[in-house]
Amino acid sequence: MVDCIIVGHNDGDFPMQVDMVAGMGRSSGAYRDLSLAFMQWEGVPTRALDFLTRKQVTDSHGDNRRYHNLEMLWPTITYLGSFLNRHGYSFDYVNLFQDEKEQFAAKLADEPLSVAVTTTLYVTPDPAVEVVRFVREHSPKTKVIVGGPFVANYARQTTRPAFSQVLNLVGADVYVVSSEGENTMVNVLSALKAGKSLRGIPNVIFREDGEWVFNDEKTEKNALDQNMVDYSLFEGALGEFVTLRTAKSCPFSCAFCGFPARAGKYVYQPIELVERELDRIREHDSVTSLTIIDDTVNVPKVRFKEILRMMIRKNYGFRWNSFYRSDHGDDETIELMAEAGCEGVFLGVESGSDTMLKAMNKTARRHNYMRAIPRLRNVGIVTHANLIIGFPGETTETVNETRSLLAEAQPDFFRPQLWYADPITPIWERRDEFDVSGSMFNWRHRTMNSDQAADIIDDMFLNTEGSLWLPQSGFELWSVFYLMRRGMSLDQVKNYVRAFNAAVGENVGRRSAPVEVSSAAVDRLAESAQFSPAGVGR
Repeated sequence: MVDCIIVGHNDGDFPMQVDMVAGMGRSSGAYRDLSLAFMQWEGVPTRALDFLTRKQVTDSHGDNRRYHNLEMLWPTITYLGSFLNRHGYSFDYVNLFQDEKEQFAAKLADEPLSVAVTTTLYVTPDPAVEVVRFVREHSPKTKVIVGGPFVANYARQTTRPAFSQVLNLVGADVYVVSSEGENTMVNVLSALKAGKSLRGIPNVIFREDGEWVFNDEKTEKNALDQNMVDYSLFEGALGEFVTLRTAKSCPFSCAFCGFPARAGKYVYQPIELVERELDRIREHDSVTSLTIIDDTVNVPKVRFKEILRMMIRKNYGFRWNSFYRSDHGDDETIELMAEAGCEGVFLGVESGSDTMLKAMNKTARRHNYMRAIPRLRNVGIVTHANLIIGFPGETTETVNETRSLLAEAQPDFFRPQLWYADPITPIWERRDEFDVSGSMFNWRHRTMNSDQAADIIDDMFLNTEGSLWLPQSGFELWSVFYLMRRGMSLDQVKNYVRAFNAAVGENVGRRSAPVEVSSAAVDRLAESAQFSPAGVGR
């Protein structure tokens, strides 16, 4: 009997997600944000990659398998699985729940001791609820453990009674509340195998005598150098895309972000361990593309340059993409990145206004982005500028500065997001200073409200030239490179995204149910779904 089956991700039923968010009101910030990522086609909300799948478009390799934003071995599986194995516990895994239900049911038939449900990208309980119910149906005796950001965020944002209602809804046996939960999982499995109570295990919530027991919370720290991925455990499963982590947390404290407070002190691997991990990845011939998930991979600058020189020297051959801090780079860094195989960077630009960047406690300024973006483009590195609209202090004038940055620097892609008023972020402690009321996607402050900000975002979607709007739900920057691996050139990806955005744009501004996309828009989209002969886009 296996000790734990790890479930990587459940991307859920997207039309159902749309209906759920629409239930908040089609004028709500949450729905307006989501509506910019899908078109209504044949009565079904359809995202950019969904169209290719439903249209059964064949890629340059003669394959029309499902096009998926997360076609990679989920990193939680590789890290948690390696950790459990290292501590003497057996594990199995299901990478993508929606695609692997039949295999999952077969694994549950052996009645594993536990199933661990990860929640890295979940913003609602529904995906976890679906997995828990599936486990209950196929293996009632198996203990279900749910952890990850969704659980940790709810624990911090809601009252205990409200949180308990969420726990009841999800229906798991055990919940792990920790920014790092690997060691907690080991302690839970140890107790379950011994038939002991979970009382006293830090960072655990469990049901006893019909009531939820909330154990004390204690910061968990698992050293990076002692908990590297053991890639030998995943022979034949890595595929073409791998995520790589060389650091934890973030050394900055941006006012809109609660991540550093949850994740603790910024720590990073020494260069020799990064080299060792890349060496192990290279042993798997299938791997062509890396996504480095560190929030600040190029900090400190000297370390990053040494990593780049090492990658050039070792000639790994990987193409890779990452986040990039424009104020912690220079021309030499950018040239080394290109030589080391970087094909794209995610830039947390947030605003083109120095006034707003200062208010956000960003260390970068407008001139850093104005310098970095053209230089990245000149060496062939794709750039995506992520923006926030509506942060406290935002005005028409500061938005216009952001518009001008896009017009002048012209990143390949951009995506403005509605400010999310999150109680766990530093700005929340100053909300009285800005007269902030409301929360999440429904807010107002002294200079703007969420409706006005959403109107600005709609206008930027429709009228920005020189940079291409990047869909978010079901499509991210790494999806660009995913399509390139499947045979599109970068220009073909851009043409496809441009045609998709035009189809989405037919419903922008509509406050009623979305109407069916026009046949002309569908024809243009189908025509743009072109793949080059095998190998050209790779």
